[in-house]
Amino acid sequence: MTSIRSKNFFKTYIATTDHRTIGIQYLVLALISVAIGTLLSLLMRIHLVWPTWPLSHPILPEDYLAIVTIHGTIMLFFVLTTAPQAGFGNLILPAQIGARSMAFPVLNASSFWLTATALLILLSSTFVPGGAAISGWTAYPPLSAVPGAGPGQGLGMDLWLVSIALFAIATTASSINTLTTIIRNRCHGMTWERLPLTVWGWFTAAILSLIAFSVVLAAILLLLCDRHAGTSFFVPNGDLVSGVIHHGGDGSPLLWLHLFWFFGHPEVYIAILPGLGLTSMLLANFSHRKVFAYRTMITTTLLIGFLGILLWGHHMFVAGLNPFVSSAFSISTTAIALPASAKVLSWLATIWRSKPQYTTAMLFSLGFVSLFVTGGLTGPILAQPILDEYLHNTFFVVAHFHLIMAMAGVFALYAATYYWFPLITATTKHPGRLMSEPLGHLHFWLTLIGAYAVFLPMHLTGLAGEPRHYAQLTGIPGPGGSLSPTGLLLAQTIPLNLHITYAAIFLATAQLLFLFNLFRSLRKGQFATSNPWRATTLEWHPAMNPFPPIPASDIPVITVHRAPCHYESTANGDTSLPQWTSDPVSQISIEDTTNAKPE
Repeated sequence: MTSIRSKNFFKTYIATTDHRTIGIQYLVLALISVAIGTLLSLLMRIHLVWPTWPLSHPILPEDYLAIVTIHGTIMLFFVLTTAPQAGFGNLILPAQIGARSMAFPVLNASSFWLTATALLILLSSTFVPGGAAISGWTAYPPLSAVPGAGPGQGLGMDLWLVSIALFAIATTASSINTLTTIIRNRCHGMTWERLPLTVWGWFTAAILSLIAFSVVLAAILLLLCDRHAGTSFFVPNGDLVSGVIHHGGDGSPLLWLHLFWFFGHPEVYIAILPGLGLTSMLLANFSHRKVFAYRTMITTTLLIGFLGILLWGHHMFVAGLNPFVSSAFSISTTAIALPASAKVLSWLATIWRSKPQYTTAMLFSLGFVSLFVTGGLTGPILAQPILDEYLHNTFFVVAHFHLIMAMAGVFALYAATYYWFPLITATTKHPGRLMSEPLGHLHFWLTLIGAYAVFLPMHLTGLAGEPRHYAQLTGIPGPGGSLSPTGLLLAQTIPLNLHITYAAIFLATAQLLFLFNLFRSLRKGQFATSNPWRATTLEWHPAMNPFPPIPASDIPVITVHRAPCHYESTANGDTSLPQWTSDPVSQISIEDTTNAKPE
């Protein structure tokens, strides 16, 4: 009996090629990653304002930088890239285009296990001699190119590079799978103009991933050659590193900056594009309106992706670029505000004078819009070279990208979780469940308040000149044992940093409410109907729902007859017309779930 159970477990969870199971595996991986990343962020904030408070031993500056590096790497790669693109992409994408599976199921499974291996290697780097990498998620040479440069530049740095290289390979393979699935596996009638905007988000992000991760993989291989093969791609001849003069080829750290940021800036849009598409669909769904200017929204998605891969140079304004090149990057960076603004105007027009249904998913979508706009307003400021020279590498930049990418991305993930939870939890034995709406509303407001309380004040500390990688703000010595001017300046930010730390603890604690709601709803949540949100996209088609199981011979051929988000107003109220409904006058009403009982 035990042997049979072991074989079933291996076949169901380890060797599976089912896209739904793989999607859930990605989401579980992201949930574990975000828990680790959040704990590390709290540790950073606590040490910043109470530097003498020990965990198990005093936290040295190199320990603090290692925490910063692991936190940023986990959050950016294993949460904000993995969850929306690979997690919900696997779970929902095939159903939204009427496909039965991803194009390459075995490659799909291999990509997940390669991603999981990359995470394990990254976490193991914290336990090796010499400590974890301390170069941040950017790994700037020449220090990162010389194993003997100091703490965190030895085996820990090698493991960091191997981890990201494996992640790049997995993401590239996953992107090929996503693009092939969208191009080749669409059902009859699913033309490009009828694709949901979520699919356009996954499609554009996959193109960016294919280009960007290929470049960063090549850059990592070159850096590993510099570290262990005697090459000199990124280390200048005669450079003095840790008391040792480098002799060899005349490399340039600037080459790494170009290669890395050619990947690094598109990475921002890889994380946010699925959220842009989801927000458009949910605002329309819960407002019972068509997406305003649907073709324009498709165009702006593609335009954001295209411009996003051309703007890497605005991360390098202080690196010594030609002023004319800086001006070109500044203008093109400002230009990306045009398609982003068009999206915001479409969202406002979609919900204008509607009577929205304020579900938790709708609230998190509105929160996404708020954070996207607030974080985006500081983008044009950082796009000006003269302003960026002062603000570069300060907490102003931290506040900017945490609002527009991290928090906005997380709000999109929450919206997706609450919205698609019935599809996540549906099995062949019982229908899907709903998460608690009262707990969800409370979770939303606490999270929104906490997000703004943490990251808005960071703009002020950044304007005051607080650098983002200082391990502490007090006791920075100057001549004769007195405080240096830097120490005096940073000491003035301590009251505001105390507020940020308390707010960060509040924000992290609020997420326990989500975890309680999540795990409670998995077993005791109210059963959902087949289409609880009156959605119009194909993932809610009865044949796409695993409950009840439909014999293969009885599965109908799915045909799409219209674009998504098609609603009509009648005397009896708004009615929705799903993409699969052939009769334009048929009305789909909300099924009554008031008497549905938890299992």
